[in-house]
Parts: sequence; C-alpha cells; structure tokens
Amino acid sequence: MPPRGLPVILGGMLDPVASVLLWLAVILFAAKLGAGLAVRFGQPPVLGELLAGVVLGNAALAGVPWAGTITDSPSIALFGQLGVILLLFEVGLGTTVAEMLQAGPSALLVACLGTTGTFVLGYAAGALLLPGASHYIHAFLGVTLTATSIGITVRVLYDRRLIRRPEARVILGAAVIDDVIGLVLLATIAAAITAAGQGEAVTVGATGVILSKAVAFLVGSLVIGSAVSPRIFALGARLPVHGVLLATSLGICFALSWLASISGLAPIIGAFAAGVILKKVHYKDFADRGERNLEHLIRPISSFLAPIFFVLVGARTDLTAFARPGVLALAAALTGAAVVGKLACALGVVDRRARRFPVAAGMMPRGEVSLIVASMGLGLAVGGEPVINAETFSAIVAMVFVTAMATPPLLAWSFRRRQG
Repeated sequence: MPPRGLPVILGGMLDPVASVLLWLAVILFAAKLGAGLAVRFGQPPVLGELLAGVVLGNAALAGVPWAGTITDSPSIALFGQLGVILLLFEVGLGTTVAEMLQAGPSALLVACLGTTGTFVLGYAAGALLLPGASHYIHAFLGVTLTATSIGITVRVLYDRRLIRRPEARVILGAAVIDDVIGLVLLATIAAAITAAGQGEAVTVGATGVILSKAVAFLVGSLVIGSAVSPRIFALGARLPVHGVLLATSLGICFALSWLASISGLAPIIGAFAAGVILKKVHYKDFADRGERNLEHLIRPISSFLAPIFFVLVGARTDLTAFARPGVLALAAALTGAAVVGKLACALGVVDRRARRFPVAAGMMPRGEVSLIVASMGLGLAVGGEPVINAETFSAIVAMVFVTAMATPPLLAWSFRRRQG
C-alpha cells in the first residue's frame, strides 16, 4: 500500500512506485538536514534523524494534511528494516572475538554489571508504573535499556584525543561485550514473548532453552561461518567481474538473518553474527587485486538505508502521548534507570589506571540498539496487548534523547575533572 497523503496532495496522479520514491526523497532530505543540525550543535547525527522523523510524523498538529502517512507504507518500512539489518552487520564488522577476549576483567565486569543493573531497573520501572502489564512487557523494557550507544562516546573521545586513555579502552571493550549480551537477552525475551503469544507455556526451563538456542546460534554461526566463509570468498575471487565481494558479503548477511528468523530469533542477530564472521583475512584475494575493503563498500548502502529507519522511529513517536497520564513519569523512570544502571557499572573497574566516573559516563548513552529493540516491540503482542504501545514507545525515545544529549558534556567534564 503506497503512502496515502502525498499522492492526494499532488492530484492523485502518482503510481505506487512513484509515491514511494517521493517519500524516500522527503525522508532522506529531512534525515540529512536533521543530522547536520545535530552535529552543528554538538549532538550525534542519529538524534537529528530522530528529530526529523518526529517533525514529519507529528506535522499534523500544525495542520499539514499529509502528515502521519509516513508510517503507512510497507515499502518504506521494508527499506527501514533493511537499514537495521545492515546497521547491525556493520556493528558486527567492527567487532571481533579477539577484542572481547582481550578486553580484560574491567571491561567484562563493567559490561556484566551495566547490563544486569539496567535490565533489573528497567524491569522495576515497568512493574512500578505499568502494574497491569505482563511481566514480559516489563522484561522487554529492561532489554531496551541494556545496550550502550558506543558511537556517541567514541566521537567525544576522538574529538578530545582521549581514545588512548585507560578509561577509553575499558569503555570500548565493555561496549562490545554488552552489545552481545543485549542481543542475546533480546533474542531470548522476544522468542519467549512469541511463544507466549502463541499460547505456549513459557517456564523457567523453556526460557533456558530459548537462551541456549540464542547462544548456540551465535556460537555456531561464528564457528561454522569462520570455517566456510573463506572458501566462499576464494571461489568468488575467481569470478572475473566487479562487485563480487559486496554481493557475497550481503548474501551471507541476508542468509544468516533468514536462518535466525526461522530459528525463532530476530533477523538482526544473524546480521550481527555475519559481520563478526567476515574479517579482512577472509577476503584477502579481493584486496590483492585492488578492491576496497568491505567496510568501505557497505558504508554507502548503510548511509542510505539506516537513516530511513531512524526517521521512521521518530515518526512513530506520538508527541500527544506525553499529555496522557503516566507517560512523562514512565519516561523519567526509564531515563533514571538507564543512568543509574550504567553508573553502577563503574564498580566493575578494577584497573587502577582507569577512573570509574569517566567509564560510567562513557557507558551512559543509548541510541541505535535501544531504538531497534523498541521498534521490534511494536510488532510483538502478549494476550492481545502490544509489548510496546505508542505511549511506551514515546517514553523510550525520550530516554534515548536525554541520555544521548547528556553524555558528551558529562564525559568531557569527567575527564577534565580527572586531569584536575
């Protein structure tokens, strides 16, 4: 179904494909304008893309007749979902098992304490303010708070030439580990919710089975994929055509995403696993003949598709929801849980060269993964009740805005305080 509003405004002469093209143009221009403004004010680009979506999705409040139709098109939604898959694929490309193993005890403890603390506090916030909701919904809220948006922190560390400090090494290692933990938690909770929605009893034992399946999928993908992918690339390198590296890599990404889906897990789990599998040594033959690295090939596609997802997320944020009872309180509670949970993770810093407060500040921002998890919740239901409704979704987006905007000045101050 094409978006309804714009074709009507333009006289109803557009065919479905043209309608989608027009919406893509609007979304991309708005996303880049928002991202540019965000960077100008010292904020991460993703916040500008979100804000652009909020404006487009809520423009009806200002009397714009086509506003609100941005989220109606399945075709636009498909572009957004592909953007999410490629985004997690990119995250995987920047993650190595060696990094996780070499992160050290401080990074491991910081990640474990941070994910555990935010999950428990998020669950508690849901139980306190949504007492009539299912415990699955409370657990899902906890999952949305677990993952750190490391891109925001890395930008601050690079800009201020702090990336080689001991605290930075702990932050980077912990962020990699807590992404993995968060994705496993997401896979487990989402699969349990799906099973419960189908009327199956989800016991502690059944939850353990789901968790084991998620871990087994990730481990199995890494082991089998690491053995098979070099052979696939070696065969591909024999083809005397350009674009084989990109096509082969995307093929592996989409295949593992499909396998994750039919295994009862989120497709993004497979995309992340595919990224971790594919390392430069596997496609050395392509590099030897002068082709660019995979990261450079993927980035333009991701730069096109990922902003569509974040604009759609912003468009699904209902500003009028904040006038409804309890929504502001839920947003404040989730923000408090997100902040306190990551402050508590500083207790895991056992490296005496690293100060605890900068580590806690660096682990605080939420961003892409939280928004992806929240968007997934919109499509899940338990007992006919959506896991994430419009009010809860708006509260989560508010939490992302606050934590992401607060992190750069807080992190910079924490390092200045250290030097003083």
